[in-house]
Amino acid sequence: MMVNFKLTIEYDGTNYSGWQIQPHQRTIQQEIEKQLSKILNHKIKITGSGRTDAGVHALAQVANFKTTSTIKPANLKKALNSLINKDIKIKSITKVSDDFHARFSAKRKTYRYQIALKEPSVFERFYYNYIPYKLNLSLMKKEAKDLLGTHDFKSFQGSARLAKNTKRTITKASLIKKEDKLYFTIEGSGFLYNMVRNIAGTLIEIGRGKFPQGSIKKIIKTKDRRKAGPTAKACGLFLVRVGY
Repeated sequence: MMVNFKLTIEYDGTNYSGWQIQPHQRTIQQEIEKQLSKILNHKIKITGSGRTDAGVHALAQVANFKTTSTIKPANLKKALNSLINKDIKIKSITKVSDDFHARFSAKRKTYRYQIALKEPSVFERFYYNYIPYKLNLSLMKKEAKDLLGTHDFKSFQGSARLAKNTKRTITKASLIKKEDKLYFTIEGSGFLYNMVRNIAGTLIEIGRGKFPQGSIKKIIKTKDRRKAGPTAKACGLFLVRVGY
């Protein structure tokens, strides 16, 4: 009898070439599959809720896999955490219904992009994008509101992986300043490749005064990636949660 296990995973993506397995590259998926296969004595293939790029972090990535093993979730979690690299942590393992799929069952995702307004310490440099310019936070907040709703986000899609359907629904887009740090949180039904980093890069350009007020609406309308800002650095991006 097959058992479907759901994993909730936390990781520091600094030293990895992203989530997905790639030839001759060190990835999060590869490391977890290698250790799971060792524990369960057969080849394991896990499915993640989505890919994260090289240098991107996760507070609660979700994955699932199926096995004939009768191991208890608590014992599997303990064994897996004892073997995997310490910049990856399995926060929970639970048995789920056979039809649960980490990617296709997901209803929403939340990402956070972190910006340092003052040069970060050596302990923070891999988790914040340092912007050495004065940013107009009030304008950035106004522009972020124009992301809400259902739109065609083709202008914010990365060129490496092109989706046929580029419409997405955004339910939250907020910026909060805490001392010398700026946090951009965005939640939606799903995201295109590099979409969050491209939006973050555009908001930074708006904050710097490179783009005028009303730019987000205009950029969305053009459906042209060249009209948006640059892709923000990977180090500032965190997958915060996946909703089912």
